[in-house]
Order: sequence, then C-alpha cells, then structure tokens
Amino acid sequence: MTTARRARLLVPAAAVVLALGATTAATTATSSAAAAPSAAAHDHRAAAKKPKAMIDAWLNVWNGDYTQAPAIISPDFTVHAAMLDGGDGSSIRGAEALVGWIAQTRAAFPDLRFSVQTGPLIADGHASLRWTATGTYAGGFPGAKARPGTTVTFTGTDTLRISNGKFVEYWLNSDTLQLLAQLQAL
Repeated sequence: MTTARRARLLVPAAAVVLALGATTAATTATSSAAAAPSAAAHDHRAAAKKPKAMIDAWLNVWNGDYTQAPAIISPDFTVHAAMLDGGDGSSIRGAEALVGWIAQTRAAFPDLRFSVQTGPLIADGHASLRWTATGTYAGGFPGAKARPGTTVTFTGTDTLRISNGKFVEYWLNSDTLQLLAQLQAL
C-alpha cells in the first residue's frame, strides 16, 4: 500500500478516516460488520422513519455499531468532503463503503467516540449537527510523530440529506488542522 493511499484522510462525523477507496472500503465493511457490536435493542425501522432517531443511529454507526447502517443509509449514498490526498470522497458510496471507511478510521483510533455538541437541526429534508470526537491514537498515520497512546480530540459538522427515510448525501466539515497538530503531523 502506498503512503498516498494510506494518507487518504477525512476527518468526519462523525471522524478521522483513513480511506483506501471504495473497493477496499466495501471489502472491509463485510468483515467489519460481522465484528460490530449487536444492536438488537434498536428498532431499525423506527430509525428510518424519524430524523432524530436516524441521527442517533448515525452516531451509533460512527461509534462502532455498524449493524444500524443498512437501515439509515441509501444504496445511492454519497460523501462530499475534502480528502487530504485531494479526493472529494465520491468513491465512498452506499452503506458497505461507509462502514468500511469508518472501520478504517477506527483502526487508527480504536476507541474513538463521537458526541453531539449542537443539534441536530432538522429542516427541509436535511439534518445537521456539530460533534466532538475523542480517541486514542494507535499509530500508523504517515508523517505523525505522536506516540501511540496519544489522546486526540477534534470537532466537526455533519450535514445529511434525507430522502425516502434514508440518508442519501453527506457533507463533512471537520477540523483537520486540530487533529494533525495533535498527531504532530504538521
């Protein structure tokens, strides 16, 4: 794997994401979903019908409960975000690719936890929320001088478009500079 591919980073929702591309993400999603915590107590159908419940499920997915993704993510789901490698996130399409992308993020920050700072604000088929993510760096980020075990905290905003009871588009704005400074990667 090239350094450029490993460095493909998006600091999302919902987090810091080391994305290798949609093909790798989809492959990872299949194996990662099997290892995800069970969400038996959650009614996935209810989440798909109510935007607030969908946002709760969205955060649960980013926090490692991948079983909720198919109930809230459209097969046509697309990501809009500036990647460090110059990409725009458009290779991440559908629930499986999203889960793979999140799983890769969690490999670098295994205990990453997202919490809502503000929102969600829900209007006109869109939902938006400001979040804070905190986790422990496990190592492996190209150019980072921070030692594994370093705690990182960063913030961002997710905006999601809802259609037919599922998220279909995702715009991510996150404080990449804040994260890179903590990783001593500047």
